[in-house]
Amino acid sequence: MKDLFKKPFNYFLIGVLAVIPVVIVLQIMIFVRDRVSDLFQLVYGYSDNYFYTVLFFSLSFLLLVYIGHKIAQEGRSWVIAIIDSIIERIPFLNTIYRVLKKVISMFSSHDQTIAKEVVYVEYPKDGVWVPAYVTNRYGDKYVLFIPTSPNPTSGFTVIVDKSKVVASSMNIEEATSFIVSVGVDFEKASETSLLQ
Repeated sequence: MKDLFKKPFNYFLIGVLAVIPVVIVLQIMIFVRDRVSDLFQLVYGYSDNYFYTVLFFSLSFLLLVYIGHKIAQEGRSWVIAIIDSIIERIPFLNTIYRVLKKVISMFSSHDQTIAKEVVYVEYPKDGVWVPAYVTNRYGDKYVLFIPTSPNPTSGFTVIVDKSKVVASSMNIEEATSFIVSVGVDFEKASETSLLQ
């Protein structure tokens, strides 16, 4: 009798775990659709004309493409430079804006420099190794962001000596996948021999 309920319950849990990623992706898609729909209704509410609404979205799309092209080609866009100069004059907001720009550029930069480096560090105690993102360096000191599983946007920022870190061959996307999957998606098993 116990097995009669145990097996279906186990299958149910396996099914739930299999469907969770699909549900999360659907929720993200619904969230994006709702935000775009809200923006569309806001613009349409002002213009009360589909032609102007479509024109607004078309021009916005072209402007974003132009900004992206300029940043990819020259590293900077005059549109963003103007916005930067305006926000720099607003107390408190300028600090938040500057930090957000640095964090976003760390994760989105095509430049394979410090911001893309992943290392292992013993944390919270010796013998326990965790992946960390190198966010800055000062001489022999590393500034590391140690993300927590399964949410890599929360974690700890620490400063450690260079001798306390072990280089990883993981890129930032692989490390993030490792953290989000709580270790299930770890294809660099050969690296565990480095952590002694």
